[in-house]
Amino acid sequence: MNTRTGPRTGTRTGPGPRDRLLDAAQRLTYQQGVGVGVDALLKEANVARRSLYEHFGGKDGLIAEVLRRSADEDEAAYARTLDAAGDDPRARLLAVFDELGRIVAAPDFRGCRYLAADLALPDPEHPGRAVTRAYRAHVSGLFEGELTRLGHPRPARAATQLLLVVDGVLAVGATRPGADPAGAARELAEMILSEA
Repeated sequence: MNTRTGPRTGTRTGPGPRDRLLDAAQRLTYQQGVGVGVDALLKEANVARRSLYEHFGGKDGLIAEVLRRSADEDEAAYARTLDAAGDDPRARLLAVFDELGRIVAAPDFRGCRYLAADLALPDPEHPGRAVTRAYRAHVSGLFEGELTRLGHPRPARAATQLLLVVDGVLAVGATRPGADPAGAARELAEMILSEA
């Protein structure tokens, strides 16, 4: 819930400027990309420009923090998807592609925010790029752990292949609606897993 009771006065207060900026930036950067203007972010968050610099040091810091927040949420979603599929590593990995099918079919799906950020942030030293690299490394690590349990002869290489297939699902899902990229990707994933 976004409101809380103040400790002494009993009054209700909404989220502060930092949280409003994060919420607005998370929403707008997904809808419009990380190139969304500062003025649009400030207007959506209903905060003064000073708040952006006080809390994030500028737009680059805000973008990095939004990506970090999104990565935490998405990493947790991967873990929930794997865990909900039971103990069998093959079933757990294939469940990822079933979940991706639901995600790309959603009417508000706009693609992979991390791929979009990487494409829009050409400077490899941008703080947001470090977040996207760490996110991909985390997901790859999840895949590699499952592949190791499965007894795959090349778990690191297969994890890279699965991550590439995931990126493809998210890109095609955003650019070619109705193409069923997750179904095709699940078949590719099954081929990768069959080496185990």
